[in-house]
Amino acid sequence: MSDAYNTKDYPELIRKFCSYKAGIQGRSPKTVNEYMLDLRTFCRYMYALKNSIAHDPASLEKIDISDLDTDFFSSVTPEEIYDFIYYTKSERGNGTAARARKLSAIKSFYKYHTQKTRILQTNPAADIEGPKKPKELPKYLSVEESLELLETIKNDTSNPYRTRDFAMITLFLNCGMRLSELAGIKMTDIDPKMASLRVLGKGSKERIIYLNSSCKDAIETYLPDRLVLRKEGGEDYHLFLSRLGKGISVKTVQHVVKKYLAAAGLENKHYSTHKLRHTAATLMYQTGDVDIRVLKDILGHEQLNTTQIYTHVSNKSMEEAMEKNPLSGVRSPEKDNLPPKSENNDD
Repeated sequence: MSDAYNTKDYPELIRKFCSYKAGIQGRSPKTVNEYMLDLRTFCRYMYALKNSIAHDPASLEKIDISDLDTDFFSSVTPEEIYDFIYYTKSERGNGTAARARKLSAIKSFYKYHTQKTRILQTNPAADIEGPKKPKELPKYLSVEESLELLETIKNDTSNPYRTRDFAMITLFLNCGMRLSELAGIKMTDIDPKMASLRVLGKGSKERIIYLNSSCKDAIETYLPDRLVLRKEGGEDYHLFLSRLGKGISVKTVQHVVKKYLAAAGLENKHYSTHKLRHTAATLMYQTGDVDIRVLKDILGHEQLNTTQIYTHVSNKSMEEAMEKNPLSGVRSPEKDNLPPKSENNDD
């Protein structure tokens, strides 16, 4: 559904909005698809609300939104948007993140058509606050768990793709890249001296990631095996190839990570590829003495406050900081040496 914004099943205003997101702002097909799906749900709900149609998924699925025009979108009120957000929680079971994403799509849609195209005169979503996301500390592997994970791959001598899998997880744990970034690495993205590589991050923004000795070694060890895969499949531009010789898919990467987390006895902690990104960031900040601004650039964050969560994740660091207090060595007097309490309340 990567070309969803060209389909006639959607209103013209939505198609124009998503074409703008894709063509002008350079949003990825995945992001554009999410906009389309969220706005489709919103339009169907609004149509049902205004026409007294049941809101169950089966009824909404049958609603044709292709002919919704300017008058329809102009008629939407803030109260109806609140109703929609509540509906997504109560009837569809959407969590905070999903509801926030839907509202973001609605806000962005109306902002575009009131400020850019000026097709719409008012923005009913302008002052609507998004659902508050609970602040959760990122989960990450400890140094010992990370080493155990890598050692598990090393010992899996029956796996013909062992060097590839080891290289992928090494990059995750050392570079903190996103899943899509890793799967999208091409051979031309790698510096000839193996000093760095280029990744395509969110919003089609490129950034350079420098490779440490472990990453260099892992890639160099994998490259001879990659030649075998390439001969079988004929592709020569992606770094990580599947057994068919084609660029590896994100699902395959996820499968590999899940497989080895289980083999290392870490599956019960609900780790994932994204947790490996958190691991790299956390270990760099906590044990590598990496400045938070440098970490921001390594991870490809736009805002520093996104990165600052890694300054709050280490109980160990806080414990060590408390122990460094110069008064931490003072001990209380032994109970037997304490003078008896006076029974005179005036003392």
